[in-house]
Amino acid sequence: MTKKIYLIAGEASGDTLGGSLMHDLRKTLNDDIVFHGVGGTDMQAKGMSSLFPMTDLSVMGLAEVIKHLPRLIKRINQTVADILHKNPDVLITIDSPDFCLRVAKKIKRINPNIKIIHYVAPTVWAWRPGRAKKIAAFLDGLLCLFPFEPIYFIKHGLKAEFVGHPLKRLITLPTDVEKLGFYRQYNLQPDKPILCILPGSRHREIDTLLPVFIETAKRLRQNIPGLQIILPTLDHLKDKITSATAAHDIRVFVPLNANEKYAAFAVSNTALHASGTVALELALCNTPMVTAYKLSPISAFIARHVLTTPYANLVNILLNRPVVPEMLQDQAASEHLTPIVQALLTNQAIRQIQQDELRNIAQSLNENTPLAAAHFVASFL
Repeated sequence: MTKKIYLIAGEASGDTLGGSLMHDLRKTLNDDIVFHGVGGTDMQAKGMSSLFPMTDLSVMGLAEVIKHLPRLIKRINQTVADILHKNPDVLITIDSPDFCLRVAKKIKRINPNIKIIHYVAPTVWAWRPGRAKKIAAFLDGLLCLFPFEPIYFIKHGLKAEFVGHPLKRLITLPTDVEKLGFYRQYNLQPDKPILCILPGSRHREIDTLLPVFIETAKRLRQNIPGLQIILPTLDHLKDKITSATAAHDIRVFVPLNANEKYAAFAVSNTALHASGTVALELALCNTPMVTAYKLSPISAFIARHVLTTPYANLVNILLNRPVVPEMLQDQAASEHLTPIVQALLTNQAIRQIQQDELRNIAQSLNENTPLAAAHFVASFL
């Protein structure tokens, strides 16, 4: 019997998770599967036609959500109507809680027979722990990426399971031959240092951080002769980023596939990145990094009063110590970033200290059993 599965992802990292889950579900279930929902290029490549462009949902921070609320409400109502029309066997919402959990709550109220699973536990361990009880009231299952998360939800009666992080399985370090091919393709010199800059996948992040990263790169070039700058990005952002970096000899490119993106990380001596899932990708490529991030003044004010974790970078959170430098808000400025990034680029001993710590990340992301997330979903069908 054909199974109908509806998935929703709201940003690039969720699209990656969704694509991986769709692949694993096809391997796990003997029945035919039809996928519906909202997703990006990865999920569409796995056989789903997106209801609308996933980029419509790429919003972060309370102030940003308020600004785009009319559009989000429109998309929420459109998505709810489509789910009710499709009447799937299971609805899987992936991260993007400002959108996904609103959809899930509406669906459970209108049609409680639709099973709802959320993928990526809300960070109740970082702020607003009371959310765990609230979401347990309208979710049927929760897929957790980190081993310390399920206990927060199980105690409220929600079926929650640590399934590992798909990145651990998706990332394979490039061979020397693949690295050489990457150098040649982008006209890079292996004997000169490479800085990879990653200003995020949201327009607000790019508008805020890219000018700072460019200014940091200019300062670094004055101090480090021959420094090469690369910037892997997404297709829908390439024109925007290329226009902003055109005068600064920054090699902007859209990776042909995941292997090329991880080759870019692996050949980089250091990465300067916006806070997010990319920290784990860099860690699994053993790439030293510096985190920078700026919220709007309103979002930052709220964050200072509600956050319960001392760290922003997922590596630091997992290891519970400040392995990766975090430059947040006013510290995310070129005059502060330059000396820290320069130390990692030019001092092998400093790089090695961080890399030794990054090797501990892989073990913490291992899934309990192969295809754990797919098996969890299958238990609801």
